[in-house]
Order: sequence, then structure tokens, then C-alpha cells
Amino acid sequence: MLISKRIQNTKLSAIRKLTPFAKKTKAKGIKVYHMNIGQPDIETPNEYFEALKHYKTKVLGYENSEGIDELRESFSKFLEIHDIHYSPEEILITTGGSEGLLFSFLTICDEGDEIVVPEPYYSNYNTIANSCGVKLVPFETKIENGFHIENRESILKVITNKTRGILYSNPSNPTGVVYSLKELEMIAEVALEENLYIISDEVYRELVYDNIKYKSIFSIDKIHNHLILIDSLSKRYSVCGSRIGMFATKNEKLRNEVLKLCQARLSISSVEQYAATKLLKLPMSYIYDVRDMYQERRDAICNILKDIEGVSYYKPEGAFYLIVSLPVKNSEDFCKWLLTDFNINNETVMFAPADGFYFDNPQGNSQIRISYCISIENIKKAMHILKEGLKVYNSL
Repeated sequence: MLISKRIQNTKLSAIRKLTPFAKKTKAKGIKVYHMNIGQPDIETPNEYFEALKHYKTKVLGYENSEGIDELRESFSKFLEIHDIHYSPEEILITTGGSEGLLFSFLTICDEGDEIVVPEPYYSNYNTIANSCGVKLVPFETKIENGFHIENRESILKVITNKTRGILYSNPSNPTGVVYSLKELEMIAEVALEENLYIISDEVYRELVYDNIKYKSIFSIDKIHNHLILIDSLSKRYSVCGSRIGMFATKNEKLRNEVLKLCQARLSISSVEQYAATKLLKLPMSYIYDVRDMYQERRDAICNILKDIEGVSYYKPEGAFYLIVSLPVKNSEDFCKWLLTDFNINNETVMFAPADGFYFDNPQGNSQIRISYCISIENIKKAMHILKEGLKVYNSL
């Protein structure tokens, strides 16, 4: 029986592809530090679990396809804190940010159409695009420039008559770059000139360091009808398993088309939506405390990496990831070797090979993406394993 070419051409997740090797390693009694995945270890707020306990109903039925009113209102009020103004009616609740991206691609693109994205980019963008028959077309950013967008020409030169939108995450997964207002204005100008949509993935919006002033592209009024905002609670409140996200746009025609897809999957979990409203009402001090913890971890990991011979990186400005260049030719082979053939005191570490965060660019072959979602104590142990592992690996 046939399997679609679309799914055959879809690669395994760069973040999870080495999981089978990690499972075998753990089965041998070896501890694996997971720095491959953005799974926060910070405790989920107790208010979330209290809300689950107090959810009472005689029949657990479907909710409105666009999301429960209370959650849409909570998202609307939360976004106002950042000077982002969407009414509850302009917000659709989705299964995490990923479904919001899926619905965006399905609605603005026909099969064979293109979405432009700065490279490196979140590897699951590829999977979502492939599932829709959409092609991601990257424009280059460089580690030596902190992965910032150099100029508008770098975007324009990859746009064709099949381009339908520009997608980016800000702050970025996987690079940690925080785009400046000047860079966002470049994106806005190109989108207006070429009549394109802008998909702004702002899942890590609150995780910005060094007192950098975060600006959403929403602050540029003239692009509101072109703009799709994607958000999620997963990272902000350590509720990755809750799968609550949102899609927002002021473009009424676009929103009504996306609603068809929301109705096709019926509704999001009523219980999860109810609990999520409680999270969005937490004081901002909670989020700022979480941000400060991640900044301490970022500083700790960068202070260690700078002393490892042959390693280069750019200190991330936000999120909790960084791209690191290693003195190896094949980072996937090295990451696999760490899991299968190397440990220190029965401990090893798992990274995500960075080639999966590029479309077809050889610079990813010697890079890894590191997620610093583990304690500073464990970061120090994992970086020691990396340092010693590179010495052994390069002597083989």
C-alpha cells in the first residue's frame, strides 16, 4: 500500500530523532541530561492544578470551536500588557502554537506555495509546511552577526511569485536572537511591497534578557491586516503538556476562513482551557522571576562554553536556546556518539544536531542547538561532558 510522497519527504524532528539512542542508554542505567528539547523544568504554577481540581460539570461536552470566551478574554487582557491589542473576537484558541501555524499555512497557501523564513529556524516549521504541501524558503542569517537580519535585500532576493508570507519566531527558537524594531520594520516594508502575510511566532515573548526592550511587530500599525500572531502558554508557564495556544488576526476574512479548520477539529479540551485562564491571570512578577532564572542559566552556560577549545557561539538575547558551532565535521554523528559510546561517571548529554534547523545549508553540519532548561548544577555537569567528549571524539 502506498505512503504519500509528502510524508516520505518529511524528515524526523531534529529535536527528537536521537531519542531511540537515549532510551537505550538510559536502559543501561546511564543518566542523560536532556539539552535537546525545550522542556522547562521549572514547576508548573499550583494555580493550574487547583483549577483542574475545581473543574466540575455533569457532562464534559464540546466547547465553541473558536475557544471558550473566558480564555479568549484572558488572552486579550494579557496581550494588552505588551501593548498588543486584539479583542477576544479576534483570537482563536488552538492546540498549542503548532496548530496555529498549521492553520495559517493551510489558509494562506495552496500546494506549492512558499513561505520565507530566516535561517536557522524552528525545525518543526518544516514538518508543518510539508504536511500542507508548502515550501519553506530560507534567507540567511549568520552566527557571527548574532543571527540578526542584515538588510531587507536579504529577504527580497528569495521572494518569488509563489511567496505568500514571511514567518519568524521572536525571540527565536533556535538562536535566541531578539529582533530589533528596525528589523521588524524591514519585514513589514517587504510584506507591504509584496502583499504578503506576516506570521509572528511570539511564544517566547517574555523571555528577553539584559534589559533589552522587546517590541512586537504589532507596534507597526500599517501591517495589522497582514499580521498573524501565534502564541502559546507552554514555555511561559511550564505547561507544555497542556497544549493551549492561540491564533490572532485583525483580518476578518482570514479569521473566518481559519474558523472552518477550528470547526473541523471540533474544539480544544474544555478542562485545559478553563485551567489556562487561571495562568493568564497570574501576576507578571511570576513571569519575570522565571525570566531571571533563565538569564542566570544562559550566563552560566556561556561562561563555560567560551573556555571550550574550538567552540563558537553568539550569546542569546532571549528564549532558552543557543546555536553552538563545534570543532567536528558531523554534529549528528557526534551527538549520537555521546549517547552510545561516551559517559562520565555513568552520565552523558543529549543535544539536537543543528542541520535540522536549516533547509539545505552545510553550516548546520557542525552545529548543535542547546536548550538550557535544566538547573545550573546540571548545566555545569553537561558542559563538562561536552568538553571532555570533544577531546575524546576528535582523538579517535
